[in-house]
Amino acid sequence: MVTSIILLNTERSKINEVAETLSEVDGISEVYSVSGNYDLVAIARVHNNEELADLVTKRLLKINSILKTETMLAFQAFSRHDLEAMFSIGL
Repeated sequence: MVTSIILLNTERSKINEVAETLSEVDGISEVYSVSGNYDLVAIARVHNNEELADLVTKRLLKINSILKTETMLAFQAFSRHDLEAMFSIGL
């Protein structure tokens, strides 16, 4: 499984609308509105790099109110929760 963190800048009046749209996109597991330099943070969990490329370069581009993204790949998870097991059974 490939996990990435996607930082997003959106049109100011469309933050909630973009967050709701993102939360419905296959591969996006979580969306957070945040303070700081970005408006939203989305967590993407997909099976492979090709799915991530499709998500970022095709599906997110269709959301007009997204102005800028920065995508970071997660190398290793440090968590008390077994995220891989949770997502493999569909929670």
